[in-house]
Amino acid sequence: MKPLFGKSIATVAFSLFALSALAETKIGFVNSERIIKEAPPAIAAQKRLEKEFEPRDRELKRMAEELQRLQQELDTKGGSMSDTERQRKERAYADMSREFQRKQREFREDLNQRRNEELIQVLDIANQAIKRVAEKRDLDIVFQEAVYANPRIDITDEVLKALQNVR
Repeated sequence: MKPLFGKSIATVAFSLFALSALAETKIGFVNSERIIKEAPPAIAAQKRLEKEFEPRDRELKRMAEELQRLQQELDTKGGSMSDTERQRKERAYADMSREFQRKQREFREDLNQRRNEELIQVLDIANQAIKRVAEKRDLDIVFQEAVYANPRIDITDEVLKALQNVR
């Protein structure tokens, strides 16, 4: 019975030691979502992506309008067209539709890849700023995800301010 009692005391002592160490731990919290939306490097990355992909987006919109026009023409005039003319238009519509879907899929894949590349760069820059703020405030740990964080430990505004001069 004594060995069990000794282990219990050791467990309680260790728990108290851990709690006292935790009580001295300085904690910070950063709202990652706000950083990704509001930080100047993130905003600049979004603008770069928009500029880079805008011509392809315009082309996809043009193709969608052309497909819609062809579909309307087939719906309204298809009955009065000769069989060969209607088949030719239907084939043209099907070909354009496949091409549109292929281009749309490639656009999404390329955009997602570039967005991930930009996000990695933004997160690296943000993590450096978080580290600088944490060191300045002498924090032991900074969390980026939490169910709840007391505003007292939220350093998001300081990190955003530190990111103002970073492009």
